[in-house]
Amino acid sequence: MSRKYKFHNKEGLYFISFATVYWIDIMVREQYFSIIIDSLDYCRKNKGLEIYCYCIMPSHMHLIIRAKDNNPEIVLGRFKEFTSKQLQASIKENVQESRKEWLLWMLERAGSKSSNVKGSQLWQHNNKPIELYSNEVIDQKVDYIHQNPVVSGFVNEAYHWRYSSAIDYSGGKGVLAIDYVN
Repeated sequence: MSRKYKFHNKEGLYFISFATVYWIDIMVREQYFSIIIDSLDYCRKNKGLEIYCYCIMPSHMHLIIRAKDNNPEIVLGRFKEFTSKQLQASIKENVQESRKEWLLWMLERAGSKSSNVKGSQLWQHNNKPIELYSNEVIDQKVDYIHQNPVVSGFVNEAYHWRYSSAIDYSGGKGVLAIDYVN
């Protein structure tokens, strides 16, 4: 793996992004978004994941995080492993999922092409961590994260996207509690 995609400073504040295999729009139903939100909340409450900013899109996620136990790659790995299993099970069990067979086939196809995956694969492997080293860079990444649904044409205002901390940054309360820099 390239050094470019590693957490070099385990205590650092990081901007990370990761996507579904083939950039498939999987988070298109409330139950799928709920799996992600509930899992992030669990990691925040039980695994020491500090979440300062987030946006969950249909095919990818952006986060600004820090790991209290200086283990961001472990926490994110467990998060991705758990949500992959939960999302796939939810897709299989969802009688209203019109794309069920195609989705499961694509996830199996992705897993078969990866040497270190047994079975299906939902998430791409890398997290593309970028350490945030100044207030200017932090502000730039927060803006990028929150503007993602606007740029994608889903909403006109960032705080209208339900699955984003833009709501919190606008004075409201989002679907996921966030941490604030002291």
